[in-house]
Amino acid sequence: MAEKIVTPKTYLTVFLALMVLTATTVGLSRLPLSEDWHTVIGLGIAAVKASLVILFFMHVLYSTRLTWLVALSGLLWLGILIGYTLTDYMSRGWNPTVGR
Repeated sequence: MAEKIVTPKTYLTVFLALMVLTATTVGLSRLPLSEDWHTVIGLGIAAVKASLVILFFMHVLYSTRLTWLVALSGLLWLGILIGYTLTDYMSRGWNPTVGR
């Protein structure tokens, strides 16, 4: 089976993009924005950085469909776990008799 060879130039470009995104995250932390906007923009930058790492450094971009399925199923499970955690967290203040 012929494999795709990724050039060092591609790795360097992705690395530089990750460094720029990291600097953007640090710069964002110094801006006078509301806490909600810091969270939304920070999570957006983190998602882009995670996508670059998964696609290029983990070689998922040029992999088989099975590898894509495994990577996406991991994201699905992460979403399920975050959803259950948020459900628990958001429902804690509903019962005022707890903790008295």
